Amino acid sequence: MTIADELRTRNFSLYGQWVGILSIIICLAVGIATIFSFNVGLIIFSAVCIATGLTLIFVEVPFLLRICPVSQRFDDFVRKFNNNLPRAGFYLILALIQWFTLFIRASSLIVAAVFLTIASSCYAIAALKKQEFTSSNALGGQGLAQQII
Repeated sequence: MTIADELRTRNFSLYGQWVGILSIIICLAVGIATIFSFNVGLIIFSAVCIATGLTLIFVEVPFLLRICPVSQRFDDFVRKFNNNLPRAGFYLILALIQWFTLFIRASSLIVAAVFLTIASSCYAIAALKKQEFTSSNALGGQGLAQQII
């Protein structure tokens, strides 16, 4: 199946995964951009945002766990999020951390919070609709094609 075919299936776990990929890019970009501010609180939150982006790479792109040398503890941690509801909760926690930057000052880190919240919502909708967790073929997952067979 192509990416377009997967997106037409109305499977919210696939939507969550693609929003998660966008979240990775945004977390890394705004984290790096904001780390050069002169506010210590924002520097801390931007470092957390960068760490969030790096962690999400392994959560959303499953084949990276096979090719990158990571500890067994980190591998076990990432594998805990192989269902819709745990991923929704994980993204919600990450989003809340970024929303807390508003207590310090409004910054571009809010964009990361918005995208993490959208990804959490997609996974939560998939869980509420009782849709089976599916990851995209394009990102090394099993995809919908193998579930149909």
